[in-house]
Amino acid sequence: MDHSGHGMMTDLPPFTLGRGLQWSADPFFLVACVAGLALYGWGVVRLRRRGDAWPVTRTVSYVVGVLTIALVMCTKLNDYGMVMFSVHMVQHMVISMLSPILILLGAPVTLALRALPTAGRGRKGPRELLLMLLHSRYMRIVTHPAFTIPLFIASLYALYFTPMFDFLMGSRAGHIAMMVHFLAVGVVFFWPIIGVDPGPHRPGHLMRMLELFAGMPFHAFFGIALMMATTPMVKTFEHPPASLGIDALSDQSAAGGIAWAFSEIPSVLVLIALLFQWYGSEQRQAKRKDRAADRDGDKELEAYNAYLASLNAREG
Repeated sequence: MDHSGHGMMTDLPPFTLGRGLQWSADPFFLVACVAGLALYGWGVVRLRRRGDAWPVTRTVSYVVGVLTIALVMCTKLNDYGMVMFSVHMVQHMVISMLSPILILLGAPVTLALRALPTAGRGRKGPRELLLMLLHSRYMRIVTHPAFTIPLFIASLYALYFTPMFDFLMGSRAGHIAMMVHFLAVGVVFFWPIIGVDPGPHRPGHLMRMLELFAGMPFHAFFGIALMMATTPMVKTFEHPPASLGIDALSDQSAAGGIAWAFSEIPSVLVLIALLFQWYGSEQRQAKRKDRAADRDGDKELEAYNAYLASLNAREG
């Protein structure tokens, strides 16, 4: 597959969903997806053999999350995404907003901390290094809303509306780097918001919702800007191959519509997850209070019984 210029892949037939979903693996993402699934599977099996439970819902969420990456990077969608702005935008939205949420709901960091063996006194193994990373100043910075929200926004405007996008799309390595960047930005943005895995920032549920909605309007504005533009705004997609039979401006408008509509999907997904977590934490808090009240009641009863016993002793 030649990614070395803007006139690449001129032999692609017009896009259909059937053609887009045909197998066409990017080796980097294929290896990364297989490795991610294998490591997660190892962790789950290790816990089960030890007699520890691991929620099936987390496993399903993680696996589906990794498969969504494979869907956009290991099929013909990736080939069409090199020459069609609309298909590229589907890739971008999935890998930066859907895949990270599903992967994070799978709690891979929690699984790693539970499955990895401790290295022993005075030594540092993978588990100890992971804990060091989680508590590091670097992690506190890259997961802080003051960093993640501007980064989330800049990944749209600073990339697509500058020559940086065309530069990265000019090579296979550049394209892979851009997609890895989209995934990483999605992970650090949604990690503190979803809050399943341990991390440096643990805001309350209301604050998490505010963080979620802080970035979404900019996504919508970006989509509207593409839809309303009267000229092609990205050189890479300025001259689509004639074999595709598409108009660059209408394809750009479709890309804007996808970006605008897609911003609703993660909002709804994360909101549902947050509401479930909020409800669960309220239930746990209520149970703790009930247990504490029961303990206090038992103490009062014991004290009353002791008082009665002392009275009986005096009378005897």
